Amino acid sequence: MEPDWPSLPKHVLDSVLEKLVSLSDYLRFSIVCKSWYYVTKDNQIQRAKMTAPMLLICANKRHSWNLYSIVDDKVFDFQLSVPNKRYCGSSFGWLIAVEKNFAITLINPFLRVKGRRKKENSIIRLPSMRLPPSNSERRRWSRQCNHYVFKATMSADPIADAEDCIVVVIYREFYQMAFIRLGKAATWTYIDTGVDRLGTLIHEVTNVEDKFYAVDQKFRLLSFGVTAESNPNVEVVACMTRRPALSKRYLVYSIEKELLMVIRYVAYDGGKRSTVGFLVFELNFDKREWVAKDNLGDDVALFVGDSSSVTVPASKSGCLSNCIYFIHDNDGQGYDIDRRYHLDFGVYNVKSKSISQPYTSHAKSLVEMTDYEPVWVKPTLNL
Repeated sequence: MEPDWPSLPKHVLDSVLEKLVSLSDYLRFSIVCKSWYYVTKDNQIQRAKMTAPMLLICANKRHSWNLYSIVDDKVFDFQLSVPNKRYCGSSFGWLIAVEKNFAITLINPFLRVKGRRKKENSIIRLPSMRLPPSNSERRRWSRQCNHYVFKATMSADPIADAEDCIVVVIYREFYQMAFIRLGKAATWTYIDTGVDRLGTLIHEVTNVEDKFYAVDQKFRLLSFGVTAESNPNVEVVACMTRRPALSKRYLVYSIEKELLMVIRYVAYDGGKRSTVGFLVFELNFDKREWVAKDNLGDDVALFVGDSSSVTVPASKSGCLSNCIYFIHDNDGQGYDIDRRYHLDFGVYNVKSKSISQPYTSHAKSLVEMTDYEPVWVKPTLNL
């Protein structure tokens, strides 16, 4: 008697799905039959938490981006149809960009495969932000609108969880923050980040459960909640006495429920930038202080970049454990808008303090040739 594969119990199929590392294997599993498809669909939210980000690389052709999987070590044989521009954020598989009228656009690249019909709701258009105060600034920023927002992030998927989706941005050369609640507000709310007489420059922001956390140029950690009733009250949560020079900072809420600050050290040689190391700190919420960490954990891989910074379980995602995957981004020394080559990328082993280059020659050449910053993006299955 032939086996009845479509009638396998759900718990058996769930256990098989847990052992699949490659996203392509996961997709193949979903198309075997209808019952397997629905089991895959039920598991896709949990799967998204375990899936490693992929690298989106502009192909320097109109609306053409390549997708590279560092786990599968391959450039996929299709391209994604999204505009050629700098993306200031990547959350829940969505890209965040600024338009010429200073409006914010959310784009799901996985719903826009070239040569196929683009799916509905692949683009969400948000209202325009507050214009720069002077005519000269407006003219300058209109020419550089891609950089008007330095960093953007979201608290939830704008389609699957629209009720809880809040978009927060750092704009105008780190000076200010603003947020908007999807479906609940028609305009942006602007956040007063002046926690002292001189104000502060914001360098990074991330979402942790019901709050947002930001880091300023003094390495102070700020926090604020977002409610529909009032503007958020910003408070200083922790400070770091040592302020490293020639460094970049990232905030990451890890899979182990830790708030991490990752400091990236860079060096310059003849104008070429290279990453030389990282330090990782964990926030002690009770003592309100940063504690140095000498490892990420035996089953943790970390991805950092301007667009997004996330951790994933190494064993379930196929990544190297206790390692930091990094790409070229703004180091705080200036916007470097005309940069053509994006050469500062690789993998940092936290234990051995060594840097390796895991990319294939094909992927490396694509990264080196692109006119736009590559972007980490978490793939969505869209089943």
